[in-house]
Parts: sequence; structure tokens; C-alpha cells
Amino acid sequence: MINLAYPEMLWLLLLPFVSYYVLPIAGKMYGDALKVPFINDIIKIKEQSKTRKYFQSSASKISWLGVLGLAIVWGLSVLALCRPQWVGEPLKIRHEGRDIMLVADISTSMNERDFRYQNRYYTRLEAVKSVVSRFADERTEDRIGLVLFGTRAYMQVPLTYDRQSLKEVLYSVDAGMAGNSTSIGDAVGVALKNLTKEDTKNDNKMIILLTDGENNDGRLSFPQAIKLAEQEKIKIYTIGAESDSEPFFGGLFSIPANQGIDEEGLKYLANVTKGRYFRAKDVQSLAKIYDEINKLEAQEQEGRFVQETKDLYYYPAGIALLLFLLMFSLLRKV
Repeated sequence: MINLAYPEMLWLLLLPFVSYYVLPIAGKMYGDALKVPFINDIIKIKEQSKTRKYFQSSASKISWLGVLGLAIVWGLSVLALCRPQWVGEPLKIRHEGRDIMLVADISTSMNERDFRYQNRYYTRLEAVKSVVSRFADERTEDRIGLVLFGTRAYMQVPLTYDRQSLKEVLYSVDAGMAGNSTSIGDAVGVALKNLTKEDTKNDNKMIILLTDGENNDGRLSFPQAIKLAEQEKIKIYTIGAESDSEPFFGGLFSIPANQGIDEEGLKYLANVTKGRYFRAKDVQSLAKIYDEINKLEAQEQEGRFVQETKDLYYYPAGIALLLFLLMFSLLRKV
């Protein structure tokens, strides 16, 4: 779409007509402004010329062509002053969203099939994959990273807007790939290290930590990780994923489960970082937890739009200049 940045300049098109009618009036009021002493000699030369009619005819044609050329040059110059622009389609620009690090436990205990949904039981890891994938799809304005941990913690997916790649990595992992034990401290340390090196405000950073156990391995103890998180002032949401009961014979019977989650430690970690602790006992409660976090860390809905613009004023300006030079050259030859 072509747009004029300064359409008010179009009034300049009337300037030659105003000048044509105003200047003669001014001349009559104040007398002749310019006197040519040799005008009589020019008249005599014309009278003595044998080809007077020819010259008059040629001069008349040249005069009209000159007026037309000057009119075109003036019109193009005014058009250039109006600054014509090509304006593209409106494009929504991305907000400065949050940096979210998803930290998920993939120790062997995540293979426990005790998360129920619609009369079927799923492993804890299967439930996490499904719920976390949906959560990532809903955070369209945020960069999301993925840390997986067991005996060791690994930065699996750096912060990215590429949700599809993140989900492919998440669905490809199995419980026990990172070891049998649980290194919560190392996982928090890895997540904090990768978030702090990003040049964004800490208010826009957060960690969502999910585990079904307690810190029993790793180089960084849980108290050390808590102290480090408190220093960095990055909000951490913690989730304890474990059912209250263990199913037997396909879910026909169940017995109370031994709680292996360090709830006190997870609560304290969430509190000192101004986050929250949640307990997930089945697929539905896990989905509600991520929905709640989504609401607590709501994204801005109002988008800003920009339009690409390209200046085109140099086209009419260039054509006007070339036409003027052409006219000047022709008149000199004549």
C-alpha cells in the first residue's frame, strides 16, 4: 500500500497558479521591476527576419513544451516533498516474555504407575510429559528451557521459543536415563546458572521444579541450592509428584504409599524465592497445578503491531531532476 507521509504538501501544486495571478498585480502596483534597455534592438531583429513566421511558430511550440515540462517537474517535486512510502502489512511483535526453566525429575521412581486418569493408571513421567507439553504450548510469548535430572542434572534444552523441539526432547526421554538417584540440588544449580547468564530482568525469570523424591545425591546439597536460589532472587515453583496410594492388580486394590517427597524442603525453597509449593497426586491435579502457575504468571495479552515502511520519494525526485536537465539541454541547443 502506498501512503503519503506529508499529504499537506499537495497544496504546493497551487503555487504556480497563485504566482501567475498575483505577480502581474504586484507589477502594476509598483511599476516594472526589470527594464531591458536593448529590447528595441531585439524587436528590430525580429522584424527584419525573413523567417519571422517560422520562428514564431517554433517559439510557440517550444514555449508550450517548456510549460508542460516545468509543470511535470513541479508536480514530481511536490510529490517527492509529500514523501511517498510503501507500507507493508501490520505485523505483531513479540513481547518481552519470561524465561522459564522446566526442571523435571527422570529418576527410576518416575516410572511408578500410580497417576490415575479416567480409570486408567499412567506413570508419573507419562503424566509429566503430557501436562508439561500443553503448558509449553500455552506460553507463546516466553522462552522455555528444560533441565532433566536423576543422579546427575543435564541442561537438555536451552532457553528457546521452539516449543516443538522442546516437546520432542521431552517425549524422547525415559525414566532412569539420568540415573537412579535424585540430585535436586544439582538440578536447581544448573537451572540457576543458565538463567543468570541471560541478560534479562530477574523478575522475568522463573523455575518450575518437579520431583517425586528427596535430594540424595549430587555435588550440591539441598540447603546449598536453597541458599543459592535465595541469593539470585529467581522465583521457583516446586511440585511434589506422588500418589497417596499404590495400585495393585490393575487398580482393583490399593495400599497407602510411603511418602518419599521432601515436602518441607520443597516448601522452604518455594517460600524463600517467593514461589509456591504444589502437590500432585494424579494427572488431573498435576494439570491443575500447571494451569494455576499459568494464571499466576499470566502473559500480557495486548500486542503491539508494526508496519514495514520504505521511502519512495527518491523516485519522483530523481525523475524530476533528469527531466529538468533534459529540458535545460534541449533549450540550450535551440
